[in-house]
Amino acid sequence: MIFENVTIIGIGLIGSSLARNLKEYNLVKKITVYDASFDYMKKAQQLGIVDEIALNVEDAVKEADLIVLATPVGAFGPLTKKMKPFLKKGVVITDTGSVKEYALREIESHLCLEDGVIVVGGHPVAGTEKSGPEAGFLELFRDRWCILTPSAFSNNEAIEKVAQMWQVMGMRIEKMTPVHHDKVMAAVSHLPHLIAFSIVGTVADLEGYEQKEIIKYSASGFRDFTRIAGSDPTMWRDILLNNKVTVLELIQRFVEDLIALERNIRWDEGDKLFELFSRTQKIRKEVIDAKQDQPEHEKRLCAEMRKI
Repeated sequence: MIFENVTIIGIGLIGSSLARNLKEYNLVKKITVYDASFDYMKKAQQLGIVDEIALNVEDAVKEADLIVLATPVGAFGPLTKKMKPFLKKGVVITDTGSVKEYALREIESHLCLEDGVIVVGGHPVAGTEKSGPEAGFLELFRDRWCILTPSAFSNNEAIEKVAQMWQVMGMRIEKMTPVHHDKVMAAVSHLPHLIAFSIVGTVADLEGYEQKEIIKYSASGFRDFTRIAGSDPTMWRDILLNNKVTVLELIQRFVEDLIALERNIRWDEGDKLFELFSRTQKIRKEVIDAKQDQPEHEKRLCAEMRKI
């Protein structure tokens, strides 16, 4: 048992998968959940993955030894402000946000070091396009990376306990500064999602194409973009707006590369196209070799959920 009483705020895909793992490996004595959606909380209780539901943030955190913020990052500041008067001394706050500089600033702006509250920034790099407590599953974190971003509000004991919690679930741990984390995630996650949202929107608005044909023949490539573009709108709005400087830099670079690619096609520069495609093919192979492709259990789950 790593922590006695854990409160999970936000019981969507990540929060519910975390709750399942905490139960499975007997890592905690009691799991309390708070979510803005009462239906989500009731569903989590019916699934047997939490012990208690709280009708407000104050009741949710007053006994907590560990608080996990698993909501969209835009809610971190208001939530911390509400919970601060009710926090026990020595409580550890961690999160699952994809933008760490903003997330930690929002959390810590409402705290003082003298409060005795410990903060360990965290980001389990795992997920699917599904959301809600029913979307979570036990294997979500297995063989994935969890990036911890310690700050002045952290201490070694808390960092190790949070790391141990994720490791028991099968995650590999990396530590980064918040700024470096946000640059890395902008490249490997935020920009690809932004491009997927854009492509799906562009194709859906094309004139001269029947909507039913776009859906019918989507397996030719469009389908893979729709999987990413099907991600939670609130979460991705908050991510992109709160990592905007780095994301805007990458958008500019992408636009320049896209213009260069357009030029290659226009002037029949097949050698340059072949060179680019060979390089990207090699990167795909490296992703597979690093076991960062979608695991079989995720593929099966997503296929099953598409049938529902």
